[in-house]
This record gives sequence, C-alpha cells and structure tokens, in this order.
Amino acid sequence: MTEAGADSPHLERRERRQAASHSPLTARVVHEIVREEGEGEIERDAGSLIWSGLAAGLSIGFSFFVQGLLQASLPDAPWTHLISSFGYTIGFVIVVLGRQQLFTESTLTAVLPVLTGRSLTTALKCLRLWGLVLGANIVGAWLFAAALAYGQPFRPETAQALGKLATEAATGAFGWTLLRGVFAGWLIALMVWLLPSAGSARLFVIILVTYVVAIARLPHVIAGSAEVAYGVLTHKLPPIAYVVSFLAPTLIGNTIGGVLFVALLNHAPVSPELKGGKEGDDEGVNA
Repeated sequence: MTEAGADSPHLERRERRQAASHSPLTARVVHEIVREEGEGEIERDAGSLIWSGLAAGLSIGFSFFVQGLLQASLPDAPWTHLISSFGYTIGFVIVVLGRQQLFTESTLTAVLPVLTGRSLTTALKCLRLWGLVLGANIVGAWLFAAALAYGQPFRPETAQALGKLATEAATGAFGWTLLRGVFAGWLIALMVWLLPSAGSARLFVIILVTYVVAIARLPHVIAGSAEVAYGVLTHKLPPIAYVVSFLAPTLIGNTIGGVLFVALLNHAPVSPELKGGKEGDDEGVNA
C-alpha cells in the first residue's frame, strides 16, 4: 500500500515526508509493533515480571477504589452507575501508561510471538509469562484489597459502596460469568491492539474501552480480584466464592476473549503478508 502523498507530483520532497508521516498504520505494522513488544515481555527475567506484575495488581485496585468513592458520593439514581464507572478507568490508565505487566494484555502481546514463530520454546515462554504475571497480579490485587479492608481509609458510605461492588462481582452462574468474561478479555486485548495507532489519543482509548467494560459490568480477572477479595476480607463473601464464582470463569473467559477474538483474528489476515515480507527482504538482500 502506497503511503498517502508519498508519490504526489504536487508536493515537494519535504511535504511528501510530512504527508507520509500522517498515514495510518497498516495492520501488518500494528501486528509487528505488538509482536515485538511481546517478544520483549517473554524474554524478561522472572524477577522483573513478578515485580511489574505486582505493581500492576496494586495499581489496578484503584479502579475498584475510585469507582466506590464516586458511587458513595452520588445519589442513588439510575444514572449513578454511568458516572461512577469512570472511576473504573483509573487503574487501567495507571497500568497501561505506567508500562506495568497486566495478564489480560499478555493474552495478545505474548501470544503473537507464538503464532508467528510457532515453536515450542516460544509457547513455553508465553506460558511462563502468564503464570508469573497472573500470580503477581492477583497477589497485588489482594494486598490492595487488604489495605482497604483493614486500613479503612474512607468514610462509612464508601465502605458500603465498596461492599456492594464486591458482592455484585461474585454473583452469577459459572457459564454466564465466563461468557461475560470473554467480552471483557476481548475489549482489553483490543485496546492493546489499538494503542500503536492511537498516538496522542492513547489516554482517550484507554478510558473509552475500560469505561465500556465498567458500564457493562463485564468481569476482569485482576480488577475484579480486588473487588471480590475485599468482599472476602470483610466477610461479605465466602472464600470459595472467589475461586468458583469469580476467578475460574473469569480467567477462562478473559483468556478466550484475548487469544481467540483478538490475537488469532488479527494475526490471521497478516500472516501471509509477514511471510511475503520476509521473502521480499531476502530477495532484496541477495540482489
């Protein structure tokens, strides 16, 4: 595909470069940007992944906390959820712009190197990253929930709002939660796919996508862990509810959504182009 303005006879060379710089990224370019990011992630040492994952788990807790703060400050009205859901976006803004390691992002970034390389070694590195990051994320979310439950740095109304959010996060049948988790994982992985093209609108993309997750009450395995953990620690939910009613179905759903509906579907159209690009590069070198 020719870049916009690159061959225009009406533009000077400098103007052609300016026009080309405003061309939208092709799917192949976006794929390679995300894939290279994934390559860097799966090659990181275990300590770096764990610390970054722990930071992300702690940071994502602010999605739960700020949403509760807003809900407690608003009247009980049909539109309250629409406003308080903006609080849910805060944790994701911190995690994504802070370059912290979040499990649901890796359902795209760490999977693209596997789909491209198709080697057992790369697949094992992806599974290693998933295990370390998921574990660290969950620990961080529980630590944040414990700080809220035992430190109680808020008014009683906020505690009530947080408790309500916690119980809502752990309700629903297994299959229903899993299906909703697919949509959540799908949206978060799509957000990661969109970011290379977003430019200065990165903040807007993060807020928009995670706001949709919030208003639809779609379960996210890490943000929701902070919510349900708070419910368990404040004795509003039994411990088994975290594993059976939330963690298992949400984890499965988020993984399916990210891997199947974003990684696979966005890799498939560019896979032939990637092979063709490699062959073209080799011919250019040999020439």
